[in-house]
Amino acid sequence: MLQSQSRRLEALRSRLIEAHQGHLLAYWDDLDDRQRELLLEDIGQVNFAGLPGLLRSHVLDEQPFSLPRDIQPAVCYPARPGLDQVGFYADAVKQGVSLIHHNKVAALTVAGGQGTRLGFDGPKGAFRISPVKNKPLFQLFAEFILGTNRRYGADLRWYIMTSPHNHADTTAFFEAHRFFGLKPERVRFFQQGVMPAFSKDGKILLDQKHRLAFSPDGHGGCLLALRRSGVLAEMAEAGIEHLSYFQVDNPLVKPIDPLFIGLHDMTGSEMSSKTIPKADDLERVGNFAVGDGKTMVIEYSDLPDELAHARDAQGNRLFDAGSIAIHLLSRRFVEQLTADEVHFGLPWHRAVKKVPHVNEAGRRIEPDKPNAVKLESFIFDAIPLARNPLILQTIREEEFSPVKNATGVDSAETSRRDLNRRAARWLESAGFAVPWREAEPDGLFEISPVLALDADHLREQMAMPPQIRPGNAHYWE
Repeated sequence: MLQSQSRRLEALRSRLIEAHQGHLLAYWDDLDDRQRELLLEDIGQVNFAGLPGLLRSHVLDEQPFSLPRDIQPAVCYPARPGLDQVGFYADAVKQGVSLIHHNKVAALTVAGGQGTRLGFDGPKGAFRISPVKNKPLFQLFAEFILGTNRRYGADLRWYIMTSPHNHADTTAFFEAHRFFGLKPERVRFFQQGVMPAFSKDGKILLDQKHRLAFSPDGHGGCLLALRRSGVLAEMAEAGIEHLSYFQVDNPLVKPIDPLFIGLHDMTGSEMSSKTIPKADDLERVGNFAVGDGKTMVIEYSDLPDELAHARDAQGNRLFDAGSIAIHLLSRRFVEQLTADEVHFGLPWHRAVKKVPHVNEAGRRIEPDKPNAVKLESFIFDAIPLARNPLILQTIREEEFSPVKNATGVDSAETSRRDLNRRAARWLESAGFAVPWREAEPDGLFEISPVLALDADHLREQMAMPPQIRPGNAHYWE
């Protein structure tokens, strides 16, 4: 190991000095062999070829966000087809079902987060959320894939992006629960990439004398991670054509949606997205728009107030297409975006944060104000780069209720409430006499996706609705 470390050290030293990062080896003599190995591994993760340009464009100078000159509302396919679209939507469902049946689609979940904000010590996907059985998020998604396999005669693959912080815990969680009934070989974990944190003068910060200060590279980093992990090559070999992307914090999501998949495929879209009408003008979601002729997402913090509040001639909100982080991506499109890692197609977003670090005296500092630049990429920035981007409107109550906060809006409480409400609506649609008290179902209701994937599917499954007792908990599987 010593000879190997020595050779790697000499190869790195001149490169670090050339990149003005020689300080990363300042404490080499203080380290033991294991610490030196960890430091060399960390340094090996840095893209030094692209570093000079990155420092100039995002670290040393704060680049102001540049809005497009011309911003127009995005055009969306409606959640329910008009009379002239009924046949097209029916054909799209058939196409989507065919692609599912032939395993041409895979689920892709971004699950690198921890449950810290929820008061939960563990991967966010292990957080228990369902109203009756208290199932974790991961189980709900696994059961949806199981239900999809059963309904359409498929054997789909599920790709889960973890982070260095939760990878071991996530894989152990699945193993402990026997992959929730899925075949282990059809579930593939891969780790999110990281980016170093920089001082404002462009120096990579040390978290410890032998470790760089890394942070996750954003959900857009899942694309590079797919290539680096070998998953993208595996997908090509398996004949997977489309990736159904969603984030781990939304228990109402449809991980696999035949209509969405069919529309995406039939229109030749390289990247498609789902949207919902916004709850209010300033809801904290991205806004789908057409900027200078390109479909894109403009963050709520960047959309000018006059556009956020704008109305059309009928008094409807003009910019009303909220982004909910549900996308479909062509595998070939991801291959193109990630072909050149040095010039990765997605832009980096800059944020100034408080980052603990080792100072020049070798002491670890806990800063009391923002001291460092962090960089991350966002998946929605791929939309303007895609051919024929498609946006499909969906219904908030059916597909979007994220678990982001401990209390209040987008919390575990509101998400469980919305899961319960949705199950009650599906049951009523299937002919059940569901009791309600004011605006809420009188009781707790849960339907496993293994039984039914949506209200129409439940109607097919439940020919004889049983009696429901008010105030009780009811579960169907």
